[in-house]
Amino acid sequence: MAYVITQRCCNDASCISECPVDCIRPTPEQREFANTEMLYIDPDTCIDCGACVDACPVDAIFSEDELSAPLARFKDINAAWFDRHPLESDLSPLKVPPRPAKELGTLRVAIVGAGPAACYAAEALLKRADVEVEMFDKLPTPFGLVRAGVAPDHPGTKGVTAMFESAFKREAFQYYLNVEVGKHISHDELLAHHHAVIYAVGASSDRRLEIPGEDLPGSHAATEFVAWYNGHPSYADRTFDLSGERAVIIGNGNVALDVARVLTLGPDALKKTDIADHALEALRNSNIREVVLLGRRGPAQAAYTSPEFLALGYLPDIDVVIDPDDLVLDPASQAEVDSADAEPSLRMKVQLAGEYAARPVDPSKKRIVFRYLASPVEVIGSDKVEGLKIVRNELVDGSAVATDQTETIDTGLVIRSVGYRGVAIEGLPFDDRRGVVPNENGRVIDEAGVPVEGVFVSGWIKRGPRGVIGTNKTDADETVDLILQDFQAMKLEKPAHDRNALKQLLDERQADLIDRTGWRKIDQAERQRGKAGGRPRVKFTAVDEMVAVTKD
Repeated sequence: MAYVITQRCCNDASCISECPVDCIRPTPEQREFANTEMLYIDPDTCIDCGACVDACPVDAIFSEDELSAPLARFKDINAAWFDRHPLESDLSPLKVPPRPAKELGTLRVAIVGAGPAACYAAEALLKRADVEVEMFDKLPTPFGLVRAGVAPDHPGTKGVTAMFESAFKREAFQYYLNVEVGKHISHDELLAHHHAVIYAVGASSDRRLEIPGEDLPGSHAATEFVAWYNGHPSYADRTFDLSGERAVIIGNGNVALDVARVLTLGPDALKKTDIADHALEALRNSNIREVVLLGRRGPAQAAYTSPEFLALGYLPDIDVVIDPDDLVLDPASQAEVDSADAEPSLRMKVQLAGEYAARPVDPSKKRIVFRYLASPVEVIGSDKVEGLKIVRNELVDGSAVATDQTETIDTGLVIRSVGYRGVAIEGLPFDDRRGVVPNENGRVIDEAGVPVEGVFVSGWIKRGPRGVIGTNKTDADETVDLILQDFQAMKLEKPAHDRNALKQLLDERQADLIDRTGWRKIDQAERQRGKAGGRPRVKFTAVDEMVAVTKD
């Protein structure tokens, strides 16, 4: 018997260091780690000790004889990865970087942002140095996209916050929530109070399609829709037209799949989650019966991960519909799938698509329809969305090239899910083409390539919007390595002001500052609100409501 990693995997590699027989792959040191969909346990080496289970922050690891039906296939998925990548282990111990010398004193670091990248950076600093860490976020609540981006029907993924909360109990760590950098405190003032500043602000904007009609009412970014159903205060008052029977999502990544599930699952399946009340009520009155997802390339190049694609097949009363004609691969894609070197995840994507295409369709069920080799040309409508014109593509050397075949899909709701984009930060250089702050492994550099002293980045603003929650752990470790190296080499300027001076400054400028105690009050109140309905929490969606809770 062995343990099996399943769909919930967050890729943060916490399990790897705990495994006594080194049977979890890929490791952060391996090339495959940067692009892997999930981690895998070698069934032939696993000794069934359970150490990985205890270490997993999102409860993604199960004994193979405890797998439920939706998860049973992951036994084969884990084994297939090691057929492709035979395990070689020398059981060499992990290298633990030395702590900075005590005579250097306490390292003070400000972290701007409170999402996964920021939290992993704070956790690494607290483990590896004598530090004082202050975390700033303009929202009254921490955890960024874990709170406002993870789909409500994926509660296990949100379990990573418990790990962060445990690490952040120390007085060495302080929250400054409901504080906006650039408004309540400047970049220069952060540097005056800290040895270093890490910007981990994510990618808060969305990519545009640049097609006619994109801004018609009824055409929205997925970032907006996801924030709305997750109760983000800045999006709680948005409205979406759910009166039609069909919605079209442009893009087929995991976020697109999240949106498709939320639109089709219905209120009965979501009423026990932490979905925002206003979204639950809107979905209760929704007429949506079909969601179409458009991918500009073929099933072999689809952006979703195979675990998320597999999970769709187990949704209650929902059919996954694929036209078999869409599954005819071009020669290059077919050769890649057939190659002995093909990754199991690639083969799984194509195999699953074929299985869905072969299933009978029940007209009484809602449906999620995948359309491959299709790109939007124009959002149709006069004063609101009435349809979407699309063009058929063909693959040429791996790129999608439009043909002369077009059609119009009738719909009143179009959601573009074509990626996130970083936003420039006042006082920092910015690469507008890539949507990131230019950096070398996390150390910010100016236009001439010269390091900006004391300024670092982590997460999507560092590397671009790719990877899952746990990807931020190795990314944050890399950034923290540089900070500790610079501190040890005495390259970081000693702050002119201390922690008390910072607190006094912010108290004067933001009367509604929320600290750790304030966040605990909000957290406890939300959990209490959820108890009556058997929900994990009922979120506050207005800043003034949250501030009021902290004043009680």
